[in-house]
Amino acid sequence: MRAIVMKEFGGPEVLRLDEVPDLQPRAGHHLLRVSRSGVNYADVHVRGNTYLAPVELPYVPGNEVVGSTADGRRFVGLTKGGGYAEQAHLHRRVAWSVPDDITDDQAVCLALQGQSAWHILFTAAQVAPGDRVVIPAAGGGLGSLAVQLAKAAGATVIALASTEEKRLLAANLGADATIDSTSENLAAEILDAADGPVTVALEMTGGPELAAVLNALAPRGRLAVYGFASGRQADLPLRPLMEKSITVSGFWLPNLYSDRNALPASMEKLFTAVRTGSLRTITGGVFPLAEAATAHSTLAARTHTGKLSLSTAN
Repeated sequence: MRAIVMKEFGGPEVLRLDEVPDLQPRAGHHLLRVSRSGVNYADVHVRGNTYLAPVELPYVPGNEVVGSTADGRRFVGLTKGGGYAEQAHLHRRVAWSVPDDITDDQAVCLALQGQSAWHILFTAAQVAPGDRVVIPAAGGGLGSLAVQLAKAAGATVIALASTEEKRLLAANLGADATIDSTSENLAAEILDAADGPVTVALEMTGGPELAAVLNALAPRGRLAVYGFASGRQADLPLRPLMEKSITVSGFWLPNLYSDRNALPASMEKLFTAVRTGSLRTITGGVFPLAEAATAHSTLAARTHTGKLSLSTAN
């Protein structure tokens, strides 16, 4: 089969198409013919050797796939690598049957980014009606889903995005206010948009944006940290955390893989929301498997909106 094989760490150019042995059935797993492989920031960190769980080379990246078994059943699920390929193993505990009225392009938005958005909001940050919530990268795959989920939960949503196109998308998805995330006065603009301090802030960028949202949080506010897309890690300053009694929650989806109830329950809710039209998935681009490097360059440039994925059909 064809797969993207990393033989070294580095830039997008290390993602090279290669021929590797076909997979064999494995106990406790579904063997899928992959139709879509999700492209995520976790894959960028793997490529650059900055991922939370280091990998050994050679390595096939990709943690999110949609595909079919030999008997025609469709599944979407999570892998620990191996997703950028024509075949993948999905452990039955993190694999979900795709309803007939959900497309592959919709399903690939939900397993990693959809589940992450759900649990960042409702497990880590405990968003509730009346909260004022800041959501970064609101035009991206995870952010666009988080905007809708937070709004549906009764929160006031302040969406951050770097381009006018992304801010318009966030507004169309229900954000109450949109702000240029590159603003030098980001904290002040958040406070103005929310008519005061916010109760919840999501953060996945790092650097100055982290400091800004921390300054915009109300006393007893909640900060949920789930990434550092800028590549700049920063230490959280203790004084403002203590002065405002801010609760900080880190989030990494693999910590829920062993939970027998959390992910199946949230996936069913995500499927239902898509089916009823209350959650809209945004497809930002589907690249041929051979163009994985281009997909990574697009993700890093942050010029796209919505979800990026790879297709093995091209």
